[in-house]
Amino acid sequence: MSVILEFTIDDENFSFGRILDRPPGMHLELERVVPTGEIVMPYVWATGGDHEVFEEQVRANSAVVELLALDRIDDRVLYRIEWATRPTDLLEAIAEAGGVVLEAEGDDRWAFRLRFVDHDGLSTFHNFVLEHSLPLHVDRTYTLSEETDHGQQFGLTQTQREALVLATERGYFDVPSGTTLDELAEELGITRQALSERIRRGNGTVLREVLLSSAGDFE
Repeated sequence: MSVILEFTIDDENFSFGRILDRPPGMHLELERVVPTGEIVMPYVWATGGDHEVFEEQVRANSAVVELLALDRIDDRVLYRIEWATRPTDLLEAIAEAGGVVLEAEGDDRWAFRLRFVDHDGLSTFHNFVLEHSLPLHVDRTYTLSEETDHGQQFGLTQTQREALVLATERGYFDVPSGTTLDELAEELGITRQALSERIRRGNGTVLREVLLSSAGDFE
């Protein structure tokens, strides 16, 4: 049975985080890929912040050959990274354990959501992390059946669920709204942009699960 792991890690504690040094107010989101020996995390969305500064900083890193802007949509840019040297440590741990990156986003720190084929894969990842002294903070591990049993459906990450629950409790979705993004972000201790991304992605996940899964009921 597959196992889901959610954890956070500070930028400076793994090579990929240090390479993708971002200016204030920028939110990063990795495309969902499986790390392999040939290619590691080549695509990243950057939202908000100063994109010119971000591009200069990343291109200046010796591990990067080029940073290519593929798509620009309002304040969101999709980049492709060409590596001179593959980032090791954390991403190597994911690859060796056969993990799939379901979600990875960077705000004040990076939050990952991984899937492993079974508990053996999770153990392999855990052992690698211990051997290389990677200081990550595990938020939770669970199987999909455990998630459903505990009423945690829809595939939300812990941070998305936290943001949606707080927004609902504070009346953010009411008309008129009972609070603002700035107030919610201050309460959570994150940037306004980061909170907006979590709510947007969380809402999208829930709506897809609820509406698309029941679409046949209305045919």
